Amino acid sequence: MNKKHIILSIVLSISFLFNCKNEEKKTTETHQKENWIKLFNGKDLKDWTIKIKGQPLGKNYNNTFTVENGVMKVNYDEYNDTFNESYGHIYYNKEFSNYKFRMQYRFTGNQLKDGAGWATRNSGVMIHCENPKDIGLNQNFPVSIEVQLLGGLETGERPTGNLCTPGTHVEMNNELFTPHCVNSTSKTYNGDQWVNLEIEVRNDSIIKHFINGENVLTYTKPQIGGSVDYNETYWKSKEGAPLKKGYISLQSESHPVEFKNIEILEL
Repeated sequence: MNKKHIILSIVLSISFLFNCKNEEKKTTETHQKENWIKLFNGKDLKDWTIKIKGQPLGKNYNNTFTVENGVMKVNYDEYNDTFNESYGHIYYNKEFSNYKFRMQYRFTGNQLKDGAGWATRNSGVMIHCENPKDIGLNQNFPVSIEVQLLGGLETGERPTGNLCTPGTHVEMNNELFTPHCVNSTSKTYNGDQWVNLEIEVRNDSIIKHFINGENVLTYTKPQIGGSVDYNETYWKSKEGAPLKKGYISLQSESHPVEFKNIEILEL
């Protein structure tokens, strides 16, 4: 090998090593940026607050929310088959504004006999929630944006990752959207299979729902508006105000449901 070839070989080797280091640095930076934080530790309900209709803040009525084998369970084993409109929510103890949220969920077992028909295999993730400390004793749902979770009924289509709006409105196609719920474009998921949910929230600008990695619904400008079942005068005075941040909560609506791998990535 002559001198020119030796020099060229050295230059190429240095260039290769430099490129490898650059790629390694980019990969490391990507991992650093993707700093997902576990909201649920898989062991207990630390950092979460429960509010069930008719019960004081913090009371886990009839052990509705339990933890077993790394899974947060909504169960009704101690309800004696009577739900009595005891709608419940469990709130993470911190507000968020810009983030990605992800978890897995599945429906199990049978609904309580007196649960509402619409609540069969029905739950949800409430985002931009009002402070749980402000929830009324007999308030059904927090003022929030609901990412509705539905399980299939074995026949017919029943998409999940839908939108419902308790005390709120959003915009779709640059127009104010006031109906209470709208379906996503997701598939129907029957049985007790685990389903992957991800939500991307950008303050009061845009929100996206993803089911098993597929973007199934997008809307913009979440804001206060519509009917509420508590403190109506106060919320009416806030109508049109943008929803920029809030708490995250998970629902109990009379059908057993399970949640796991609950994580958040702040943006």
